Amino acid sequence: MRIDIMTLFPDMCEAFLSGSIIGRARAAGHVDIRCINIRDFAGNKHNRVDDYPYGGGTGMVMQPNPIYDCYRAVTEEGARNCHLIYLTPQGKTLTQERVRELSEMDDLVLLCGHYEGVDERVIEEIVDEEISIGDYVLTGGELPALILADSISRMLPGVLANEDAFTEESHYGHLLEYPQYTRPPEWRGREVPPVLLSGDHGKVDRWRLEQSLERTLRRRPDMLEAAEASGELTKEEQGILEDLKG
Repeated sequence: MRIDIMTLFPDMCEAFLSGSIIGRARAAGHVDIRCINIRDFAGNKHNRVDDYPYGGGTGMVMQPNPIYDCYRAVTEEGARNCHLIYLTPQGKTLTQERVRELSEMDDLVLLCGHYEGVDERVIEEIVDEEISIGDYVLTGGELPALILADSISRMLPGVLANEDAFTEESHYGHLLEYPQYTRPPEWRGREVPPVLLSGDHGKVDRWRLEQSLERTLRRRPDMLEAAEASGELTKEEQGILEDLKG
C-alpha cells in the first residue's frame, strides 16, 4: 500500500513515521508512506498558501490552488487512482471497521488542513471522504493523519508479527481487550491472576473472554448492545453475558 500525506509540516510527520513499528515497516517495504510539503506548490516567493476568508472572520484559510497542484503532482496528473481523505472535525468519526476497509485499498492520499481549514472548492473538487478522529479540534490535520496512517499500516501483512496482534485488540471486533500482565508475578501487593500462571490454555482463553465481556459491559455497553442487535455474539459470549448481568 502507498499512503501520501499532503501537509505543511512534512518533517513533523516524518519524525513520527520513521520510528518504532511503522518505521521498520517502511524500511522493509511493507508500506510506502510519503510526506509531501504543500508549500512547494505555493507558486510565490514567500511560499504562502493561505489568505483571509471572504466574508470576514478570524484566522486564515488555505488556498485551493496549492492543494490542488500538490494533489495533481502526488497522483501523477491523475494517472494514479487514489482515494483522498481530508482530516477534519466535520468528517465521519473514525472506527476500527473503517480502518480495516481502508487497509484493503492500494492508494490513499491524506490531506492535512491547517489554520481555519481549506477552501471549500478544493474539497468539492478532489476529496473523496472526510474523516474525524473525535469530537474535538486540533491546530492541524497532521496528528489525525498520523493516527490514520498508523492504524491502517499496522493491519497490513508483515507489519506486525502475526494477525493475532490486532485481531484480539479492543475495537477490532465487538469487545474491548482483556487485561494484560507481565513479570513480576507480584507488584506492590497486586498479583497476576492465578489462571494466567496455570498453563491451562483453555482456562486462560475462557478467562480472557469473560474479562473482555465484563470490561465491555462496564465501559462500553453500547458496543455490546450493537453486537446483540446484529447477532454478532456467539452462544458462549451470550451465556457469559447473561451471567454477568445476573
